[in-house]
Amino acid sequence: MARILAIIMAGGKGERLSPLTRDRSKPSVPFGGTYRLVDITLSNCINSGIYKIMVLPQYKSQSLVDHLEAGWNIFSFALGHYLRIVSPQMRLGESWYRGTADSVRHNAYLLERDESISDVLILSGDHVCKMNYNLFARYHKRFGADVTISVVEVDREQAKDYGVVQVNPEFSIQGFMEKPSNPPPIPGDEGHALASMGIYIFKKRVLLKILKDMPGMDFGHDIIPALLGRYKVRAYPYRAHNVISDYTFVTKKNGQRVKVRTKCMPDSGYWRDVGNLDAYWNANMDLCGTNPFFNLYGQLWPIRTYQRQFPPAKFVHSQESFNSTRVGKALDSLVGQGCIISGAVVRNSVLSTNVVVQSWSEVDESVIMDNVIIGRNCQVKKAIIDKQNHLPQGEKIGLNPLEDRKRFKVTERGITVVPKGYFKP
Repeated sequence: MARILAIIMAGGKGERLSPLTRDRSKPSVPFGGTYRLVDITLSNCINSGIYKIMVLPQYKSQSLVDHLEAGWNIFSFALGHYLRIVSPQMRLGESWYRGTADSVRHNAYLLERDESISDVLILSGDHVCKMNYNLFARYHKRFGADVTISVVEVDREQAKDYGVVQVNPEFSIQGFMEKPSNPPPIPGDEGHALASMGIYIFKKRVLLKILKDMPGMDFGHDIIPALLGRYKVRAYPYRAHNVISDYTFVTKKNGQRVKVRTKCMPDSGYWRDVGNLDAYWNANMDLCGTNPFFNLYGQLWPIRTYQRQFPPAKFVHSQESFNSTRVGKALDSLVGQGCIISGAVVRNSVLSTNVVVQSWSEVDESVIMDNVIIGRNCQVKKAIIDKQNHLPQGEKIGLNPLEDRKRFKVTERGITVVPKGYFKP
């Protein structure tokens, strides 16, 4: 793994996540109460033993840069480790990055000058998954592939929204289609197709040659289809192979303590591309509940971030009577540091740091970001509220989508999105 360089794509505009991306890049959008989306990809790198990382930002990158400098300054140059934030420099012509492949092409000189690199891992900064890149790299080397694409099994009807790969029974890629109306099935499984996760690993020499010889701007749209028949391109079935390692635990059998050795998967192959507001809301909701679909509390594959200095969350008022209920509580929810739930009820929601929910208010199935105050007697349901909002007493959000559309963006699924600073103190 010391010979692998990870390149994290962090330059997209994230227009489908607007207004959350009005003042920040997509990878720096808050997630899970404590994290940024980019933290998940970076944690996958560290947990997989990859310590050579380049981040390629472009649009509205200051929030991302601030976060990386504050929370990810953990690398030792003396050991050959680094996290490089490579800003656009117009090294090729007078244009900014015009796609994922073009962004790497602009910075190919960084790959050339590091002779220790043998393979290049291309990653997205806005995916939610726990992926063992070590096993991905081993698979790539075992089959001697020039390029390997990580793919995930999806229903064929759902595959119409993705780039889809067509494979033979040995998982050699024979075709690549963007959002096909009739996705090709997996050999032996007519009900499912293989969707590209937008995660690739290239032999370094092959990648440099491709970027020099091929004019395409985007890996998925231009480069990958052009490689077929010319290079050895394989598919990596993410859910079938994505395990952490052999894991030994102690249990009891017939009254005796015995050791059991097993393969351990990070969160059962969960993967979500947080490309739009509905997907973002869904991914946050997947964190809630007794047995969440995506577990932030596992110890085998920790997610790291920059931890700011705030006091613990506080839940106050416990006045329950026949005529009045004023109890501060959160049910099936994630509550960040510095939050105060004061005589209010929060259900199935994710609250970031420094959120105050005042008495007799209710928050259901919502994502509340930093420094939000929800006044008394408010009702918030199926909403995303960006930071620095102060909801006035009695405000109702998410209960009437028709009324909400007059002020806010409402998604196809009916999620109301309140932009940063809409409600002033």
